Amino acid sequence: MLQGADAHAAKDKGKTAPHPATQNEVSAKQGDLKEVRSQIESLRKGIADTEGKRATAADQLKGVEQEISATQRELHALTIQRDKIQAALKDLSTQSKELESRLSGQQTQLEILVYRHYLRGTPDTLHTLLNGDNPSQVTRDLYYLSTIGKARSQLVHEIEGTLQRKQALAVKTKEQAQALATVEGRQREQHAKLLAQREQRKVMLEKISAKISEQRREIGALQRDEKRLTQLIEQLAKALAAKATPRKETRPSGSSQAGSAHTPARELVNDSTPEAMPGGGLAQAKGQLRLPVKGTVTNRFGAPRQEGNAWKGLFIRAGQGTSVHAIAGGQVVFADWMRGFGNLLIVDHGGGYLSIYGNNDALLKQVGDRLRGGDVVASVGNSGGNPESGLYFELRHNGQPQDPLKWVSLR
Repeated sequence: MLQGADAHAAKDKGKTAPHPATQNEVSAKQGDLKEVRSQIESLRKGIADTEGKRATAADQLKGVEQEISATQRELHALTIQRDKIQAALKDLSTQSKELESRLSGQQTQLEILVYRHYLRGTPDTLHTLLNGDNPSQVTRDLYYLSTIGKARSQLVHEIEGTLQRKQALAVKTKEQAQALATVEGRQREQHAKLLAQREQRKVMLEKISAKISEQRREIGALQRDEKRLTQLIEQLAKALAAKATPRKETRPSGSSQAGSAHTPARELVNDSTPEAMPGGGLAQAKGQLRLPVKGTVTNRFGAPRQEGNAWKGLFIRAGQGTSVHAIAGGQVVFADWMRGFGNLLIVDHGGGYLSIYGNNDALLKQVGDRLRGGDVVASVGNSGGNPESGLYFELRHNGQPQDPLKWVSLR
């Protein structure tokens, strides 16, 4: 969903006031992003209004699939929060053990000092004179005992400080443990909610599955779905181009267009996912990228579809819940449910390049989120009435579909 995206544009502010020029630049960029979001929202509403009278059976799944995505995103955020709390608890435990060891050592030293003081005793001046003890030896003994006394006093002070730090750690540990219990309780609630939503979708899907299958075989329905996505991408490209900083981008040669001749080929298995990499420069990464999800490529770019059209991207069959990764760094410019593509996410990589991820079970990022290559952005599903679980993936440059297999390495 697009709501709440403005919060992301204002995140990661520093604690110290930035240089005035930098602040102005940030404000300008935030204003630009808000304007782009407004254009995207207007476009989305326009498409919905235009197609509203052509509602399909799959549209009945929209509400529950959006809810499932939102619940999954909440669970994802709670998992990250829980992991941070557990890491903090582990650190507190380590600190507590270190303080315990230090306290034990300090107490041992104190015992030794007290024992030495006991052995030496406390010299009595009159007794010393009557016994005829050596005054120099008495002076040395007094100095030694004085040193022991000072050391003992310092140790007692250090022990008190250690005990205070242990108490403070105990309080922090208790607070973190309570926070963890709260988060885990929230996770259980969200998990139960997710199960209920999935059951609701299952029941609904059973009722309309035959109708969905019938409508998916209609060439007109597929063409309308593709037209809707193309309109969205064209408008996104225009909005982003108007706000982008001018820069030269090398356009790779030999780019393919949808509908080109394609001979049937065997299924490809992808066993790797994108690794962390900075944003930008997608053109230079051609041939080195990774597909966004592990699975089997069952439909390829340019291959004919049963409905009569040609594939403009890839369909990668994968198990429900499998992580979907951003192929490169960029920014999320669309994250919403769309007819024909279910929970759809689009990432802008700069230079006119967009990557498109459809039929997701859950969208884990929102409009405005900055990404690095390899970041998890969604989880695999079959939203939008898709008959099998998997990811629909497209790569476009200036609105034109590219063959993803020419951009990636499967080795």
